[in-house]
Amino acid sequence: MTQTQKIYENPVEILQNLIRFNTTNPPGHEAACINYVRGLLDDAGIESSLLAIDPERPNLIARLPGEGKAPPLLLYGHVDVVTTENQPWQQPPFEGKLIDGYVWGRGALDMKGGVAMMVAAFLRANAEGLRPPGDIVLAIVSDEEAGGDYGAKFLVEQHPELFKDIKHAIGEFGGFTLTIGGKRFYPIMISEKQVCWMKATVRGEGGHGSMPVKGGVMAKLSRLLKALDENDLPVHVTPPAKMMVDAMASALGGVQGFILGQLTNPAMTNFVLKLLGDRARTFYPLFRNTVSPTILYGSTKINVIPTEASVELDGRLLPGQTPEDMLRELRAIVDDDVQLEVLQFDPGPAEPDMALFNKLAEILKEADPEGIPVPLILSGVTDGRFFSQIGIQTYGYLPMTLPEDFNFANVIHSADERVPAAAIEFGAEVIYKALSRFG
Repeated sequence: MTQTQKIYENPVEILQNLIRFNTTNPPGHEAACINYVRGLLDDAGIESSLLAIDPERPNLIARLPGEGKAPPLLLYGHVDVVTTENQPWQQPPFEGKLIDGYVWGRGALDMKGGVAMMVAAFLRANAEGLRPPGDIVLAIVSDEEAGGDYGAKFLVEQHPELFKDIKHAIGEFGGFTLTIGGKRFYPIMISEKQVCWMKATVRGEGGHGSMPVKGGVMAKLSRLLKALDENDLPVHVTPPAKMMVDAMASALGGVQGFILGQLTNPAMTNFVLKLLGDRARTFYPLFRNTVSPTILYGSTKINVIPTEASVELDGRLLPGQTPEDMLRELRAIVDDDVQLEVLQFDPGPAEPDMALFNKLAEILKEADPEGIPVPLILSGVTDGRFFSQIGIQTYGYLPMTLPEDFNFANVIHSADERVPAAAIEFGAEVIYKALSRFG
């Protein structure tokens, strides 16, 4: 960056600096990273405040005044990142190196890249004297990757007054390109699944390891895991999934579009998923409640046959579904003696508020006339689930034009996480335009 440039003109530099703070969660320790953002705001004359349960894990709030012609718009993003442990990186994960047009490092995609876009757009709006239709509230938060207790959940539960009158927000996860059938789509996240973490427990005869027990708890646990692996839960076509598939099918047209469109016909969903091959993994969880076995518990000694074993299940519910729905569907495929319990449920809205979608899509279309913005339902979850509890609709809108051979799913949370520098610059420009026109 030259001395005549302002930091907001180089979102890539902001990203590189953000990556250099090791905010691996746990423990997070996001304070230094968030204070870096606060320093940028201070230098620009923008007041901000920090709110925290733990001073090492603060959350930043800043506001730019608007004309009062529209409700405020929330921009939010997290700076904590997942672990790099036992991952074979080609480049150091916390140096933010720029190599051959790519910024390398943990968080480049999730989601320090998005934070860099937002901060750059926010600083630019201030520097250029933008008077947006409504106030713009910037929230940079901690702890998204481990549940949000220190971050968005804390803010929503303890400081809801900060978000008074806000109806819409820009956050993760969406806006990056996805190429299907030669068409370049920009999925904008409008909805996400709901966390429904569960535990399944089996019991039986135990004893000394030298005296085997046939049909014991380990055999029961193996039958449980086999049942979960071999049986799909029922198909449900939710409004967000139908909006997404209908938009993509219409854009594809012809035979491809017709076949993809049949995903929303429950009688055809499984058949179309088989036709999609590797792409099926993207669409499969959008039409089902799902559980993934992740943590096993049994004996704590090698010579003791346990009388109880359990498995924790990462359960995800479709919008509009409840834990009772999940329990009923699981009960239909597991043995009667399996005890099922819900560990955590984070509810979300059944249907999205689409009021801002067309404006965001229009801005993206102007930036890339060949791109096709479509709604996206996310199989995972974001901090959007907390903001939805106070009536705020999140749009996952971190616009990035990615090369066709760049496999987003294989890079995020993985070794060699990286992002094209040009994609970060593109996103910062698009978000700035959204700030000027959201009303």
